[in-house]
Amino acid sequence: MGVVNFQKLLEEAPQTKAAMQALENEFAPRRRDLLTMQNDLKAKDEKLQKEGAVMAEADRAKAEKTLRDQQREFSRKAGEFQDDASTRRNEEIGKVQRYLVSEIQAYANAQGYDLVLGDGVFFAKGPLDITANVLAVLNTKPVTLPPSPPGAPAGSAKPATPPK
Repeated sequence: MGVVNFQKLLEEAPQTKAAMQALENEFAPRRRDLLTMQNDLKAKDEKLQKEGAVMAEADRAKAEKTLRDQQREFSRKAGEFQDDASTRRNEEIGKVQRYLVSEIQAYANAQGYDLVLGDGVFFAKGPLDITANVLAVLNTKPVTLPPSPPGAPAGSAKPATPPK
């Protein structure tokens, strides 16, 4: 039997570090563009604060509107950047996780482990794996889930017999 700290493995695996660096490289140009845009907006805002009092009313109103429009555009682009970066990060972490699980399984097989535990079971030799048996029982049951008894919270049903 073996145990894997999957979180530690994920954090320390070179594949994770490489994936995160690739993401950083992928998103670096957009991050730089956003920082430049943010700095430009800050400079325009400061200029408007300094010079606004001496500007003609129409010019000041036009400058304020332009600044607000640019700030909205910046906010939109920053939100899209965050969404895109988060989506890609999740995709890459998922790929790494699947790779790590396959590597855990290969290692367990090569080293003759019967069972490897982590947050769940990553590998079990045939006799220890009851998945097929449980699936066979489930195939004899109705495909729709039975309703919860009235007044009982979902998932509170007790097993009819104690687990072995």
